[in-house]
Amino acid sequence: MPQPFELPQFYVPYPARLNPHLERAREHSKAWAREMDMIEGSGIWDEADYDAHDYALLCAYTHPDASGPELELVTDWYVWVFFFDDHFLDIFKRSQDMQGAKAYLDRLPAFMPVDPGQPAPEPTNQVEAGLADLWARTVPTMSQDFRERFHESTYYLLEESLWELSNINAGRVSNPIEYIEMRRKVGGAPWSANLIEHAAGAEVPARIAGSRPMRVLRDCFADSVHLRNDLFSYQREIEEEGELSNAVLVLEQFLDLTTQQAADRVNDLLTSRLHQFEHTAFTEVEPLFGQFGLTPQERLGVFAYVKGLQDWQSGGHEWHMRSSRYMNGADGGSRAVGAGAGVGGGAIGGPTGLGTSAAQILHSLAATLPQRARSFSHAPHQRTDTVRRAEIHMPFETTLSPHLDTARRHNMEWGREMGILDAEPGFPFPGGLWNERKLADYDFALCAAGIHPAASPEELNLTTDWLTWGTYGDDYYPLVFGRSPDTGAARLTTERFTLFMPLGDEPAPTPVSALERGLADLWRRTAGPMSPDARGTFRSAVEDMCESWLWELANQKQNRVPDPVDYIEMRRKTFGSDLTMSLSRIGHGDVLPDAVYRSRPVQSMEVAAADFACLLNDVFSYRKEIEFEGEIHNAVLVVQNFLDCSPQEAMDVVGDLMAARMQEFQHITENQLPSLFEEFALDDAAREVLLGYAQELRDWLAGILTWHEGCHRYEEETLRRDFPHVAALLPAGTWAAPNGLGTAAARLPSLLHAARAQAG
Repeated sequence: MPQPFELPQFYVPYPARLNPHLERAREHSKAWAREMDMIEGSGIWDEADYDAHDYALLCAYTHPDASGPELELVTDWYVWVFFFDDHFLDIFKRSQDMQGAKAYLDRLPAFMPVDPGQPAPEPTNQVEAGLADLWARTVPTMSQDFRERFHESTYYLLEESLWELSNINAGRVSNPIEYIEMRRKVGGAPWSANLIEHAAGAEVPARIAGSRPMRVLRDCFADSVHLRNDLFSYQREIEEEGELSNAVLVLEQFLDLTTQQAADRVNDLLTSRLHQFEHTAFTEVEPLFGQFGLTPQERLGVFAYVKGLQDWQSGGHEWHMRSSRYMNGADGGSRAVGAGAGVGGGAIGGPTGLGTSAAQILHSLAATLPQRARSFSHAPHQRTDTVRRAEIHMPFETTLSPHLDTARRHNMEWGREMGILDAEPGFPFPGGLWNERKLADYDFALCAAGIHPAASPEELNLTTDWLTWGTYGDDYYPLVFGRSPDTGAARLTTERFTLFMPLGDEPAPTPVSALERGLADLWRRTAGPMSPDARGTFRSAVEDMCESWLWELANQKQNRVPDPVDYIEMRRKTFGSDLTMSLSRIGHGDVLPDAVYRSRPVQSMEVAAADFACLLNDVFSYRKEIEFEGEIHNAVLVVQNFLDCSPQEAMDVVGDLMAARMQEFQHITENQLPSLFEEFALDDAAREVLLGYAQELRDWLAGILTWHEGCHRYEEETLRRDFPHVAALLPAGTWAAPNGLGTAAARLPSLLHAARAQAG
């Protein structure tokens, strides 16, 4: 069978190394697979299948420094996970037996108890028997925190197979954002990252395991592993097995590309995720050490873990190039850029073998330099007035609260009282950040009235004030802290916010700024009636939003256009999606179990709605951010940078992403939410709350669009009035000059023009 595309040139900057205990692991794991009845008589594999796949070679490449016993254990885990994948395909995917698949998956968590003293049930098939054996051999030496994380990643690896099966049943190819997030779970790479901790003897300290840098490293690792696997397995999955979960197919359909073009774009995304991994490892990990007080031994462990993730990338690529399980017979030019020797030849353009890693790394960097350089070379304040706004389809009607005018009057009074309308110390331009005219133009009460149409007057005032505070902070950080040489002041400001959100009765300090006064007032009005658990969840949502402002500052200082996946995930935080959704949940009480909120359909519904709203904001604010503010955090620019396309083409892609997320939201609310009624045995009151929550999100989406269309924040007249220092450089019919290192000469004509305009 001919290959559907030629494999692209992969970015693999670290040479693969082979563990010396390979043969020992091959012998042991084959005996273990036989003991678990996974080979002869299983109906899934025979000995020839098992030998051809060579999972011991995979593990010897991905864990080159593991001891002999550790390599045996890790190899057994991979034998088990690939057997599960093929077993689930054969029994449930081919038959599309959703009910049987759910019953099968529901039993598996019992075989991996977080409490080592808890007994497991009697296994009834090879997957259960293998999981019980492996869990008992793995977790006793690890901490409670690790056991919980490993249980969760293994659970998702198993459970999200239902997502793949439901898409097969519906003949549905997911959109790119949905695919990346769900592939992380079903693809198993976060699970692989946990095994790296065990194999390297480098457990990530619990106090940093959930931090952004460690999460990003894990997610970049996962995405890179999965995207690479999708390229190699496209022919097997799509043409032979009838799968619909493959990144090449997703981009092929979403961007209307040929298979070869889609494969090349997947490889671009793979490279971008590896660049993001490197950027995070070099710039974000070490600051964690001082922030969380890691000991020297813990620091060494974190470095060993990061190195283990890098080893896995290179080793996994080398195994894909050799395993008969995958398509790897492309022409001799399709080889890893900078990797060790592959099937049929070595790396392109450089020596291979012991002692040549430096030359390979330099070649890897050179080969991907154009893509990497684009991320740091955006010239700010470019003209955008010729870019047509993407079409926005809104299937829901907006209902405005009857208390809108009252909320408007209250919000103006609140702004004065909190000092938001006064000049703040350190603000770089005369007159302060906001004034009464700006606050009236921004009309946050209109947004609140649309997203919470049934709110009481007090609730509507509260929502309006939260929207005001969050937007004020989002405007304040880049203008005030973006001009300083480091983020120390911004970090201190952000850390102080927690003091004004006490979880108990502890007193808060005296506020020293408008942001602190506003937050202290909002917290008192919001958190008072909450349960302790709800209070903690809500505070986390506020903290996440404020921490995301620091992420934006770091990119601003580096003039770095974000990686597209990182951007989408951080955009939810910078937009305050969790915060505003948490405001909706306040009225739910405890009618719905937490497990319902954590279920895949509810979480997918929330992020689909959040992404639509974030992208909608980026579409409306494109000119404000790119032309007048010189921003780099806008989805249109991120897409333009990644696809290396025109601004209009990028705007159209963002519009397509919005439409896809809305379609996904509707698919979930109409087809998947009802299944939760039976799954969680919800009574009538709980069902009403769940359906009501979906309606609240519909109101949220419609209200946000109504606000963008009805406020004056994004109109050209407002922009030229609010940004006079930029407008002077942007006379009609001109393109703004770049500003940055080495561009002073290019800016001189614009600066002279501005000086003459101001003088005249």
